Amino acid sequence: MKYLLLIYMTDDAMTESEREACYKESTQLCHDLKANGQFVSANPLQPTSTATSVRVREGKSLVTDGPFAETREHLGGYFLIDAPNLDEAIRVAGRIPGARKGTVEVRPVLEIPGLPT
Repeated sequence: MKYLLLIYMTDDAMTESEREACYKESTQLCHDLKANGQFVSANPLQPTSTATSVRVREGKSLVTDGPFAETREHLGGYFLIDAPNLDEAIRVAGRIPGARKGTVEVRPVLEIPGLPT
């Protein structure tokens, strides 16, 4: 089963040197997951200041700058993994460096038949 591990933290949770170390450690984690056949995809996201939100209401698009949610922590990146069960997905989430500064939300992916591969 695929799991999306969503990494939330404040924009200022890490210094630049901590962020670089996080990227290096995350890259190694991706290689470890690849060796175990669990890696699907992973990426950090640009800062929330670069976000654009799109809403469609009554057939009209409303485009605004910034993230949708008014929260302290924002989505900062993700790992998409293939794990045999939730316990394994939680174990991997605990290895993500961002879990030490923020929160990693573990969500099973609903796979819909007929999507392109």
